[in-house]
Amino acid sequence: MATDAIEARSLWFPAPRQAEIRTETIPPPGPGEIRVKTIASAISHGTEMLVYRGEVPTNMALDLPTLAGGYEFPIKHGYAATGRVLDTGPGVNNLVPGTPVFVHHPHQSIFTVPAEMPVRLPESLDPLLGVFAANLETAVNIVHDTPMRLGETALVFGQGVVGLLVAQLLHLVGAGRVIAVEPVQERRKLSREMGANETFEPGEDLIERVLEATSGRGADVAVEVSGVPGALQNAVDSMADEGTVVVASWYGTKPVQLDLGGRFHRGRLRLKSSQVGRLPPELAPRWDRVRRMDTALDLLPRLRLEKLISHRFPFENAPAAYRMVDEHPGETVQVILEYHEGG
Repeated sequence: MATDAIEARSLWFPAPRQAEIRTETIPPPGPGEIRVKTIASAISHGTEMLVYRGEVPTNMALDLPTLAGGYEFPIKHGYAATGRVLDTGPGVNNLVPGTPVFVHHPHQSIFTVPAEMPVRLPESLDPLLGVFAANLETAVNIVHDTPMRLGETALVFGQGVVGLLVAQLLHLVGAGRVIAVEPVQERRKLSREMGANETFEPGEDLIERVLEATSGRGADVAVEVSGVPGALQNAVDSMADEGTVVVASWYGTKPVQLDLGGRFHRGRLRLKSSQVGRLPPELAPRWDRVRRMDTALDLLPRLRLEKLISHRFPFENAPAAYRMVDEHPGETVQVILEYHEGG
């Protein structure tokens, strides 16, 4: 049981496209709390980069209790940290010091949270790879929102981390063919290595190529996870009759224009939003967030995750990591921040 406060370092965004490391004092865990010493945290190249760039409506409420500040800046953001339990407060019996855990927490070297918040990582898993739990939970939710049938063709727009995970999971649930659309050549190559049957580059001939690959039908389902508003129109135009486009991207303040007078209308297509904060309502009798996270944790050792890590930065170099993701997104897949000896 701990009695002393500890100095820790945390990452804040004081203004758009600025990141800085601040010092915080972390109190000892109280009743029902634990203190975690961080091993690694993952930068979200989608949601978190929208926050970093100031592309989030400032009147939105924070959606995690561990976040601090606000979207009008400054803000402490992030939601994919792994570490080991450092110490526990009174009444904590399910976790002991040294237990590897994943926590939806911003980038910070040491932090205190309620004991029910962390999830225990599989002992056989490298704890660093546990940072993929957040994106994998999102990918599981997206696939649950996708009405895939055995042998059908799925089209995935965007081969960032979530898109690559979704493509792998679609194969697991029975997709006969997974086609990925991605502008970056290295990501298309990685996508094929991870199991995509075909990869296409966005362009004027994209719809024609999708129709050719599907014997003229179009894709049965599409997942738009690129974050590029124009990709949504391409998804609509690539669909088979009665097909479904699952919109998993969060576009922030970027406007989206759609032509719904042609293929969408005549093909009786469906647009469905997928957001990890809510489960598909039709699953409510059988699924909750605990079961969804347990599923993601079970999948972690089964998927090819290490190849997704393109860059590793020491935590003290986090501002440089954000600049790289912002200015050279095509050169990155998953950027990891490492906390040597807890930061």
